[in-house]
Amino acid sequence: MRRLWKGLSSYTVIGVANTLIHWQIFFLLSVAAGLSQAVSNLAAFCTAASFSFYMNALYTFNAKASAGGYLLFLSAMGALSLGVGHAGDVWQLHGLLTVALFSGLSLVLGFLFSKYVVFRGRDV
Repeated sequence: MRRLWKGLSSYTVIGVANTLIHWQIFFLLSVAAGLSQAVSNLAAFCTAASFSFYMNALYTFNAKASAGGYLLFLSAMGALSLGVGHAGDVWQLHGLLTVALFSGLSLVLGFLFSKYVVFRGRDV
């Protein structure tokens, strides 16, 4: 079980910076620009994920960042981001709840997806 979560601490530290970037952009787009939560969440995710993908490749997974891995990560996690944002719109959730829900899901699912799909075979 310990091996499953090895690397989660550095992923979490990078995730905190990612979350700050994501939340600021989300609220700028949804509140100030009046965009939907789905669009705001996806745009904020793509910006923050670009930062965290390269930082995690370098520091968490000790792997070379590839364009294919980047596109795979953005596609899968971007779909999750859009889906959570859409749910926030449909259920009329407060924006804070929408980004908090996505951040929690993204931490766990993003780590497992990165470790076992995007950067598979790397010992963290």
